[in-house]
Amino acid sequence: MRMLSRRETCMYGDLAESLPLAQSTVSQHLKILKEAGLIRGEVESPRVCYCIDWRSLRRLKALFGAI
Repeated sequence: MRMLSRRETCMYGDLAESLPLAQSTVSQHLKILKEAGLIRGEVESPRVCYCIDWRSLRRLKALFGAI
């Protein structure tokens, strides 16, 4: 999330190369974040470009702030 927050968009390959995790682990984390609605992934053939869904993230922050 930190890497994505510093960029407007980020290609999967850039994320996988920059993180000290196996590519399969990065893929799984991105899948979970996408399913949770915190990020969006758009196919820019042949790669996938990810970005934070800022609206969803703000909603999540507000929910946690209300606890």
